[in-house]
Amino acid sequence: MFENIRLAFKGIWSHKMRSFLTMLGIIIGIASIIAIVSTIKGTNEDIKNKLVGSGNNTVKVKMNQNSYDYDINSSDMIPWGIPVVTQETKDEILALDEVEAVTTYSSRRAYEGVYYQNTALTDVAILGIDTSYFKTCNYVITTGRNFMQEDYDLYRKVIIVDDTAAKILFESDNPLGKTVEISGTPFTVIGVVKEASNFQPEISSVEEYYTYYSGDSSGFMYMPKASWPIAYCYDEPENVVVKATSTDDMTQAGSKTAKILNATITNADSDIKYKAEDLLGQAQQIQELSNATNMQLIWIAGISLLVGGIGVMNIMLVSVTERTSEIGLKKAIGAKKSVILGQFLTEAAVLTSLGGLLGVGAGVGAAQVIHRLSGIAVAIDVPAAILAVMFSMIIGIVFGFLPSVQASNLDPIEALRRE
Repeated sequence: MFENIRLAFKGIWSHKMRSFLTMLGIIIGIASIIAIVSTIKGTNEDIKNKLVGSGNNTVKVKMNQNSYDYDINSSDMIPWGIPVVTQETKDEILALDEVEAVTTYSSRRAYEGVYYQNTALTDVAILGIDTSYFKTCNYVITTGRNFMQEDYDLYRKVIIVDDTAAKILFESDNPLGKTVEISGTPFTVIGVVKEASNFQPEISSVEEYYTYYSGDSSGFMYMPKASWPIAYCYDEPENVVVKATSTDDMTQAGSKTAKILNATITNADSDIKYKAEDLLGQAQQIQELSNATNMQLIWIAGISLLVGGIGVMNIMLVSVTERTSEIGLKKAIGAKKSVILGQFLTEAAVLTSLGGLLGVGAGVGAAQVIHRLSGIAVAIDVPAAILAVMFSMIIGIVFGFLPSVQASNLDPIEALRRE
């Protein structure tokens, strides 16, 4: 075997240009597949990270009615039989193997308006949060300070706004110390917060706000959970955010948390239940669509491997013709068919394996070029690279089999007569 490999490399080296041109189809095919697979893997990871939260691994478990989030907008909409989340319930959720942290919050959409002087901000989300909310949700204070325990103990009327609400209400002014009226009650702004890893449209005017105001871009205001009844007069059912121990545990963490919360509902007739966001499901759907498209590209790239295999067969047939006398001499001194067959199969396998290795290197380089030119995320898949080299070796064996059999079946007398 080792002697056959040595002879194969000697033959490749003695015909460098011909060998390279023979390997070119294999190199292009393997390089194309490696580049595509690296792009697929990188894109899928990017989809998961951006959609799921860039490693934050948080899942919202919210009240849900008929497959829609149930938002409380007035005291008339407070559902009966759904209690405030107790510390015992939080401890039960935190005891789950998939959960690293848990936080609760009350939420309303302030359709009646939030006012600062003569500026009104409608449809802003008002949240009453506990002391662990910002840490769990990966929020950072960019201006001012965070809530302190004294703010909760003394029921202080203070709020923290996100950067979107700050830009709309205060424009270029410093928001700290400003008084905002929420549901007729004055609250003092003590800080500005933003999510550490989440895309938000840049909103710098009222016009842009009303263009992008849907969903989470409406702006958020946060008050201590203890101060919630000051503005809205009631303790209201809460939603929950859990931080999973890993991205892959998010689905289980969300579903188990929803099950625990639903067990606390005392109104058996209520059609309002807790339901977790299925962000991983959304990511998987997008990934499957991406994979389906890219698999077509892989099949197209595979055509060049077929062309490369045909090239290997062709050059091996030429090699058999060129080395007829050599084959005849070996058979004349006692070489068996299996020895000749093994020599030519080894040469074909070495030729295509070398092409596979060069193709992997070219594919990795192409993936990096794609990343630098287009910004598309790429991730090198080591198992795919190993599989590609093995596949190229198989191509050499399959397409080199016919020339090898032809060489092993040569009649030694007829072979020695040829020059």
